[in-house]
Amino acid sequence: MKKIILYAAALFITGLSFAAAAEEMKTGFGGDPALPKPFATEATRRLSKVIGWPEGATPQAPPGFRVTRFAAGLDNPRWIFELPNGDVLVAQAKTGGNPLKRSPNNIIRLRDADGDGVAEETSVFLKGLTKPFGMALAGEFFYVANMDGVVRYSYKEGISGEGVKILGLPTGGYNHHWTRNIIAAPDGKKLYVTVGSASNVGEGGMNDEKRRANIIEINADGTGEKIFASGLRNPVGMGWEPVTGKLWTAVNERDNLGDDLVPDYFTRVEEGAFYGWPYYYFGKNPDPRWNIGKPVSNWKVTKPDYALGAHTASLGLAFYTGKAFPAKYQGGAFIGQHGSWNRSEFAGYKVIFVPFSGGKPAGSPQDFLTGFMKDAKTGEAYGRPVGVAMLHDGSMLVADDAGNAVWHVAAEKSVK
Repeated sequence: MKKIILYAAALFITGLSFAAAAEEMKTGFGGDPALPKPFATEATRRLSKVIGWPEGATPQAPPGFRVTRFAAGLDNPRWIFELPNGDVLVAQAKTGGNPLKRSPNNIIRLRDADGDGVAEETSVFLKGLTKPFGMALAGEFFYVANMDGVVRYSYKEGISGEGVKILGLPTGGYNHHWTRNIIAAPDGKKLYVTVGSASNVGEGGMNDEKRRANIIEINADGTGEKIFASGLRNPVGMGWEPVTGKLWTAVNERDNLGDDLVPDYFTRVEEGAFYGWPYYYFGKNPDPRWNIGKPVSNWKVTKPDYALGAHTASLGLAFYTGKAFPAKYQGGAFIGQHGSWNRSEFAGYKVIFVPFSGGKPAGSPQDFLTGFMKDAKTGEAYGRPVGVAMLHDGSMLVADDAGNAVWHVAAEKSVK
């Protein structure tokens, strides 16, 4: 109780009530969430069944927003990147090795020439990739983060020449931690690459985790590799917070400790920081599957900034820097939650919004784009959100890999 009172007081300046602060902690969200004991509930495997979107159906946004199907009939769209000319790139890749579900391994280009929220043109931008995910543009080069490394292409209003692999990355491992995201520093001189762990909690030994569960920093030509931050089990989404200029990331945490452990989170990425995986979670809470002793017990562990709920598979991350959405959204963070499989009751399956003030989270999370889960009792889902991207006109795109669609969300002009 004391913990809730202190947290409510700390959030008073943001306008949160005591009840809101208590609810935020109870549900595993926020800067200081209540954490149950490990194994308070049994580990559960409960998979959703994707049935696809009915004709004319869309996810639901708050009143005053319009949702349209930007593109349909895609092949596992995962991540989105807007080019300077307004064309939209979508990386398409699949997990697993089922030959009947082979990964498309390409990046497609979508063009909405009339700005109505529906792409009229679709073409292949790059093909023959290796499970591509993140994309970045810096100077006269375009970068693709494949599962096995970063490839750089010459770019002047389009790709020219063959790609050059400038960084090799480790592959394989637990639960398809193959997604490699990439983001360029604002000045284009550095690149940051996410690499998820090879295991759930290091059960195969830490020799398998070299250069993994990290964010790696390199120069724009691939040289100067160093571990920028470590102990991040599976970092995926990245974004530059617009007030402080700090890099933030969304991280998928570990499985099989119970329904409400461990919460996924998003956090500032401090250079040289260690975020605990696999020995600790959400600060210095020891994972009972490790017999922690010296020197591990003396390591400095950086506590994440904001919990996003256990097993929500929070992947997408984008800060809103536009002006088209109402003022309360400006500067805040949108997070795509792909949805749970390791929980008795489904969690995630939506895009949430976290308000920011002064470069920090400043309130409880809000549902923003919902309706991906048709029926939580049966586990039927229409789709599952992944990447979230903000376009130059202030609208939003959401990649729905299971629904094979990209959704466009725009504010009606009358909304303030």
